[in-house]
Amino acid sequence: MFLKPIEIAPRRATDLLAAAEAAARAIPPAFPLDATVAVNPMLGQTGEDLATAAARLARVSGARIIPDRAGHAAAVASGAITDTDLEQALAASPWALKPASLQALKAAMTRPAAPLRALPSLAELAAQADGIDWPMVITRSIGLWAAGHFDRGQALWTPAPGRGALAGWRDWASHDLTPEIAGLGGFCAHVAASPDTAERAILRACDALGLSEAAAPTLFHALLIQLGGWSQHARWLLWQAEMQGGSDAALTDLLAIRLIWDEALLARDPALAARWAEVVAAHEAPVAPDADTVLDTILQDAAERAHQRRLAALLSGPRPAPARPAMQAAFCIDVRSEVFRRALEAQDPGIQTLGFAGFFGLPVAHLPHGSDRAETHLPVLLNPAMTATSHAAPAIEQRARIGARAERAWGRFRQAAVSSFAFVEAAGPAYGLKLLGAALGRAGAHPGHGPAPRLDPAPDPATKADTAAAVLRAMSLTRGHARLILLVGHGAHVTNNPHESGYHCGACGGQTGAVSARLLAGLLNDPETRAGLPARGIDLPSDTLFVAGLHDTTTDRITLFDEALPLSHRADLTQGRAWLDRATGLARAERAARLPGASAATIANRAHDWAEIRPEWGLAGCAAFIAAPREATAGRDLSGRAFLHSYDWRQDDGFATLELILTAPVVVASWISLQYYGSAVAPDIFGGGNKLIHNVVGGIGVVQGNGGLLRPGLPWQAIHDGEALAHEPLRLSVMVEAPLDALSEILSRHDGLRALFDNGWLHLLALEDGRISARYNRHGGWLQM
Repeated sequence: MFLKPIEIAPRRATDLLAAAEAAARAIPPAFPLDATVAVNPMLGQTGEDLATAAARLARVSGARIIPDRAGHAAAVASGAITDTDLEQALAASPWALKPASLQALKAAMTRPAAPLRALPSLAELAAQADGIDWPMVITRSIGLWAAGHFDRGQALWTPAPGRGALAGWRDWASHDLTPEIAGLGGFCAHVAASPDTAERAILRACDALGLSEAAAPTLFHALLIQLGGWSQHARWLLWQAEMQGGSDAALTDLLAIRLIWDEALLARDPALAARWAEVVAAHEAPVAPDADTVLDTILQDAAERAHQRRLAALLSGPRPAPARPAMQAAFCIDVRSEVFRRALEAQDPGIQTLGFAGFFGLPVAHLPHGSDRAETHLPVLLNPAMTATSHAAPAIEQRARIGARAERAWGRFRQAAVSSFAFVEAAGPAYGLKLLGAALGRAGAHPGHGPAPRLDPAPDPATKADTAAAVLRAMSLTRGHARLILLVGHGAHVTNNPHESGYHCGACGGQTGAVSARLLAGLLNDPETRAGLPARGIDLPSDTLFVAGLHDTTTDRITLFDEALPLSHRADLTQGRAWLDRATGLARAERAARLPGASAATIANRAHDWAEIRPEWGLAGCAAFIAAPREATAGRDLSGRAFLHSYDWRQDDGFATLELILTAPVVVASWISLQYYGSAVAPDIFGGGNKLIHNVVGGIGVVQGNGGLLRPGLPWQAIHDGEALAHEPLRLSVMVEAPLDALSEILSRHDGLRALFDNGWLHLLALEDGRISARYNRHGGWLQM
């Protein structure tokens, strides 16, 4: 099994290593459980259109990333998708393989698509040859090692801490006899003799396996996909390192590890070489969609046009805004806030709501009470530009830290190899009562939010005024201010749910929006800030007060942080609380209709039930992003499916706010939309699996059962109600009220953003006075509507 060093031509070496780098970039990052944010699982394919990406992912994974055409055919039969929708989608398709006419399209969609199958890996060929499930052996072996190597504090002991992935694995695998027991004799020696750098290991494996430069890109991509969430976690490590100006080699190391396995399997059975050469040749062929794939992309486009048509019927023009609102409330653009905003506005015609990204324009790294570990409260596309803290007085802070250490020590005692048995013997009956209480929905109270955060160091008066003016302009909140303005972030109270941070605010990096809302309220109420705003063109009335709040999206309860409420506004806040309470009841009733087994009276209890697999639907159903004045959508029932960002282009001098909206919130919303899309259409590679058999690994993610692949993405119960999908997989329709020239100019300056629209991962439609006026038809053109 020992392989001799092989000399490789420099050009070939360069091309193969470039293919390894490209394969790494084709993998999306998976954020860890303590700060989970939605990620577009097709992030590495946004440089090509859906049809080409579908062909690529079919080759490397066997997954179908376009919804089954039977569902589209049923929608056509029911009239949900019209002939006009089909004709427009057919005309827009650039592919020569598309049906020649509407009649041909409708005839073709009744035929089932051919089944997809990934090109086999060498491990699969070996399994076919000798009956040993080598893919499973490799998956479990690498998964067992990776769980320890990448651990983020869950394990009591980790192998080779501080070492690189390849070095750590070589030490571990050279002593692990599991592969040899399975039938791969000499594997330990093979690992020990393998090159000590990923680059050399990859190049040697390419020669041993006969991999050409043309085959390497999709073959490497396939091997990384077979590692599931472990490769995605390594991609996150690279993402984080690059955000800080550095790099990380873990993902390349994982590719090298996987290739070392294939080297060993081929050396064990040289008879596989002929069949393997056929697979390599298939990987060499250019990636291109077939007629089935082109047909499915047309049907998907038609379904999205049908949704846009129905949405356009709701956007029937603006309504007049009140002269001075009785109350204003700014919520995160999260689709769950649409339901609550509509319910709140129904309480009084003088109530006005706004939408803005939930970090409220303050990109902060925050030190929470009792901790020196900074949490980033900002979109993951950005780096922190400010720091904040909730640290209290030294004596209070010390007590909090001692309590936290005691809790961690108690947790270690419960988990340790020996003391865990004593713990069960001593505490079993007491914990039985605790579990019984949790099963009955009587879990303990949710922890409080701690002392009020503050910017640290405190900015000078000019910086305060500059920051406040920039945020107010970005919110289109430069005039018409109410006496009471609520700044409402959001979070989710769930119990016994490892994906809790995924229900929190994506714009806050998987944290709740409480810190951001409280910081901004404090900044806008600061007399030094107020004094500097007039010179920056903003006149806040002296009687305007900002109050921070937090929307619990699981219970629809609003918590207000009114620590310094003046006597002059107590009546305003009392009335505001009454409106919020009534809106809570309406929002619960609407959401309960979608949740299996829920009612308006019981929906809040799901937050306390440790056995509840669907505490809420999260962002399931998201389908549109609308950036326009609220008057364009107020009073319209958008069913909790639209991200609503307040924007008035007439207040946006130079269109800096429009550029910010398109390059940050729209991109984040696209990640959310496409994560739900990917988890719904390709759950085997992009989904999180079955919640009922999840086990948390390393604080990183979950596995199904007792090991194997890390499962990123959304659990099946988060998108499926047990009978049908709760999320309709549609690419996001972005609707913006702004001049076409301004939109085109911004797209021309941002290649990555433009690629999302040019390649059809997002749809862009322009609004005029609340109505759809034009469609971006890719590559810079507009189609008037």
